[in-house]
Amino acid sequence: MSYVRCQRCGRPACPECQRPAAVGVQCVDCVASAQRSTRSARTVFGATVRGGRPVVTLTIIGLCAVSWILQLATGGAWTQEWAFSPATGQVEPWRFLTAAFLHSTTPLHILFNMYALWLVGPFLEQAFGRGRFIALYVLAAVGGQVGVLLLADPTQDSWFIGVVGASGAVFGLFGAIIPVLRRLGKNAGQIVVLIVINMALPLFVPNIAWQAHLGGLAVGLVIGAGYALAPRERQRLVGWALPTAVGVVLVAAATWKYSTVPTVAGLLGLF
Repeated sequence: MSYVRCQRCGRPACPECQRPAAVGVQCVDCVASAQRSTRSARTVFGATVRGGRPVVTLTIIGLCAVSWILQLATGGAWTQEWAFSPATGQVEPWRFLTAAFLHSTTPLHILFNMYALWLVGPFLEQAFGRGRFIALYVLAAVGGQVGVLLLADPTQDSWFIGVVGASGAVFGLFGAIIPVLRRLGKNAGQIVVLIVINMALPLFVPNIAWQAHLGGLAVGLVIGAGYALAPRERQRLVGWALPTAVGVVLVAAATWKYSTVPTVAGLLGLF
């Protein structure tokens, strides 16, 4: 059996352990070491470039689809269990998030939201990375419900009306993609027009929670701008510090709103 020396470490390598290199051959140990030391390709925003399917986006779509089927199969019981209203959110705060995985029973609602998610989700998931994309989506979804809460009147029926849909989270993605496109030197005009059209829909179509759109959009703009404009050496820091700060602000805003409810209700003799 003949042995050839590795061009990198100089040790002899049997034919089974030889790997072709630019010049000569290398042993398997040197090839593995080189792969570990090679830095992964990264996007402009600091995320690791990944091939394959957009796992997070597809998972969200799958969860929404399963949840919608459960809404139909349970005759609305699943919806009542997880939908958000300012009144229920005060005692069951997880509804700020779970409502984003529910939709009306008409197929058009979920189809439109999932189509919009598919349009922008994979792009942002690749640009920001899975972790930061999840943080963006979750906080935009919660921000949508916080928008509903802040603009609701505890003396009116809107305080008790349930809200469902991923629209707040989707609008958050719309908001986030604007600074991303600008950072890449691309035109964001089409996204802006799409946002304006959808914000105007409640003027013509009833039962659309425009407050959720507004809340999600605001969160998306803030997080997207932070991710897009962060200097390369601070992208990792911004990646966890910014979502944390936004989450604290959302919790503080909801807490403040709820703190005013007993006072308002008491003055009006409602409770």
